[in-house]
Amino acid sequence: MKNETLVVDKWLSVQATSRLPGTLVRVHELLHHPAFDLKVPNKVYALIRGFTSNHVRFHAANGAGYAFLADQIIALNALNPQVAARMARAFDRGKGSTRAAKRRQERSSSASATARASPGTLQRSS
Repeated sequence: MKNETLVVDKWLSVQATSRLPGTLVRVHELLHHPAFDLKVPNKVYALIRGFTSNHVRFHAANGAGYAFLADQIIALNALNPQVAARMARAFDRGKGSTRAAKRRQERSSSASATARASPGTLQRSS
């Protein structure tokens, strides 16, 4: 399976989009799996962007999904700023008018600010 790039990418994506309670822990573990490489954009898209499309776990009430993404953006920015910028677009989603949506937006904004404050990160012009 290791030589089957598309199969491995799909496997990473399936793991990241699981609705099971331990998904974020599993994604953290997969960051250290031999099949994952932060320097390979398709692996990043499969695992990290896959997780950001997981509406249940990425937008968890405790904000852990947003903090995870901020950490990954900081790490990616040193390797590939273009991929880091693409990952940061996940903070633009999940906006709404309900109280829960506003709380998610506050946590998302806080995590996004953490990523932007990291040395070497490009600042978004308003």
